[in-house]
Amino acid sequence: MLMQTGWRPDVVLLIEPTIFCCPQTLCVAWLSGAAAWLHVQDFEVDVAFELRDFSSSALKQSIQMLERFLMRKFNRVSAISDRMVERLPSKGVDPLLTVLFPNWVDVSEIYPMRVANRLRLELGISEQAIVALYSGNMGLKQGLNLLVEASRQLVSRPEIVFVLCGDGPNRDTIMKIAEESANVMFLPLQPEGRLNELLNMADIHLLPQVVGAADLVMPSKLTGMLASGKPVVATAHSGTQLANVLAGRGLCTRPGDVTAFATAVARLADDPELRLRMGGEARKYAIVHLNRDEILTRFESSLMEVCGRSAKDTPVGLSATQNGKLPVT
Repeated sequence: MLMQTGWRPDVVLLIEPTIFCCPQTLCVAWLSGAAAWLHVQDFEVDVAFELRDFSSSALKQSIQMLERFLMRKFNRVSAISDRMVERLPSKGVDPLLTVLFPNWVDVSEIYPMRVANRLRLELGISEQAIVALYSGNMGLKQGLNLLVEASRQLVSRPEIVFVLCGDGPNRDTIMKIAEESANVMFLPLQPEGRLNELLNMADIHLLPQVVGAADLVMPSKLTGMLASGKPVVATAHSGTQLANVLAGRGLCTRPGDVTAFATAVARLADDPELRLRMGGEARKYAIVHLNRDEILTRFESSLMEVCGRSAKDTPVGLSATQNGKLPVT
């Protein structure tokens, strides 16, 4: 990181996690005279204590104090949801320095497909089957045990197939738990070129989370789910950011409530018109609120602002990222 001071960047951008890279980021920004920008994808400290990774109250207090000290040193702090931005002042960040910078999706790359799905054919899944798909990281905070337990409650519904795609530290554990579940299939990570095909294999997208995580993280996988034009069944308490986003675009159940989750999956499986309507609303939301070009244009303006520049400083025909120096990530 210290070698990056040589070309004197305009902005040093750190994406959290992990917050423990803050000292290097702030040091390089100070040495090069650059602005320091922290972008929060999830509040990893809060999540760690929520998941009981750490239980010592003294340790929690010490880490939170360190977190507040470091976050106050940044010139700009962004987060990926409104609720996460609202949480930043409690971390010691000046509200005037906060920015909403949500995850985006290229709606021209992820879109509803109207042709027969090749992945279904390769996996031997009937076109008449209802595929409930989870695609993403398989870690602790995803709460994937709930999916296996829900599949067991729906074992009498052989037309509903649970497909879990991805990798992560909990994958082997989840596969072992699901060994006797005839209605659960596992897929490895798929190539980027097959992402749209994978997401379109689903009739229903699954988005489980552990208790307390709904406003500490905003799952990046949600953008692709919505853009694919399929409804989502998620675990989130009413009033959370995730529940608000999915209103009319999916169904939310209480975190940890297996029966409610299985019931929501069955409800969508039994109602193709509801799936179509919610999927259509999901696609509209992605186009209006998660469009790549709109979000990156706003981000570019914020970059120019934190550098003390304006659009008029950029020669005609060049974007700020073409004309200026790229931030160090």
